[in-house]
Amino acid sequence: IKFYQTMYKVAVLAALVASANAFAPSTGVVRSTAIFNGPEVGAGGMADTRNPDAYADEDPRKSISAAPSFEEYMKQRQAEGN
Repeated sequence: IKFYQTMYKVAVLAALVASANAFAPSTGVVRSTAIFNGPEVGAGGMADTRNPDAYADEDPRKSISAAPSFEEYMKQRQAEGN
């Protein structure tokens, strides 16, 4: 009986260590393999929005309007009262 109690304690300890290890942060370094090769068209035909240039398409849903300058943005915020 003493043997089974010892084995039970070892099994419980191993289960606790394994479950705690599941929530430990990863220690490995993850390197990004993303390479930007110019504007891409994603799923659904939408243009990549990382491209800061305006894009006009026949379908207005696929068009990207030009963003306002920082000064224009700040003036708009002040006019809105934010």
